Amino acid sequence: MAAPLLCFAVVAAAALAGASGQELTADYYDEACPQALSAIKLVVGAAVVKEPRMGASLVRLHFHDCFVNGCDGSILLDDTEDMVGEKTSKANNMSVRGFGVIDSIKTAVNTACLGNVVSCADILAVAARDSIVAVSSQLAFISTLFL
Repeated sequence: MAAPLLCFAVVAAAALAGASGQELTADYYDEACPQALSAIKLVVGAAVVKEPRMGASLVRLHFHDCFVNGCDGSILLDDTEDMVGEKTSKANNMSVRGFGVIDSIKTAVNTACLGNVVSCADILAVAARDSIVAVSSQLAFISTLFL
């Protein structure tokens, strides 16, 4: 009886020791690439100023990525010889916009970070967040004009 309990305690301790320090953090890119978030914000802000509807399009793009099997960036997958990518799948084809903006963000981030440091899923999530902020600040400016 003592041997199985001891074995369980050792396995549990090993699992807990391996899991420490592995949680997600909001400041991960502060070390990995400090310029990443500002690069995303800059491209999103320019896109929303150019076309205000792009803010909603980026949020919708993030939603469609997260809707099936979680937020993994798979909506950015192109077609290959063996599979139809999510970009051109029936659910997304001619329905989702903003891929060009995401491509511009990826280029800006990869330039700022000297390579592929930021995941596509994170780019989509941060772009959606920043588009909400960009649209909200435009709305706040407009509402002050009518006061």
